[in-house]
Amino acid sequence: MSNGPDGGLIPLRLSDGSDPERADAARNRRLLLDAAKNLIDNHGASAVTMDAVAREAGVGKGTVFRRFGSRTGLMVALLDHSESEIQRAYLFGPQPLGPGAPPLDRLLAYGRARLKMTVDHLDILIEAGGSGAEFLSHPVWAASNRHVQILLQQLGFGDRVDVVAVAVHAPLNAAAVKHLRDVVGLDLETITTEWEQLVTTLAAGLSAD
Repeated sequence: MSNGPDGGLIPLRLSDGSDPERADAARNRRLLLDAAKNLIDNHGASAVTMDAVAREAGVGKGTVFRRFGSRTGLMVALLDHSESEIQRAYLFGPQPLGPGAPPLDRLLAYGRARLKMTVDHLDILIEAGGSGAEFLSHPVWAASNRHVQILLQQLGFGDRVDVVAVAVHAPLNAAAVKHLRDVVGLDLETITTEWEQLVTTLAAGLSAD
């Protein structure tokens, strides 16, 4: 594992990884993941079965089983794919999410991207345990948390930013988003706006000291 250009970690996967795929295998994998994502978007995570994904993708069920092994494997692969995309974006992508922009702009862009991913995959994250305390010890959280810590340090919060990083991260967690959306009744735009106000206020208070 190596460091990214801003000191973050190269994308860490939810699964244990595998050897690089052949081009045709990668295309088939993407086809099946797109089919699963379409089912989730239109019918929720409960609609994702191996049969349903095979029908949506226009392939035999055996192809899905050979590719992912089980429904759990498919769901983990879907999260892997999205997590890799967001990590590549903040490590190597264009500004403001990627390197080169001011740290506050990068942090706000990261929050927007993370919240969108959480909402897009909320049912899967809840089902996969991405909303519980155990997620805080997962490598995916470690990579994300390290990125936020670096940006907070660049903003001037000092070397020890463990608590403030968790505070900034908390509203981006699947359990928090589910509560804010389903119980409080907020939409993604409102959650994002309020989170940005929180971060901006923290940064403004720091600069005023």
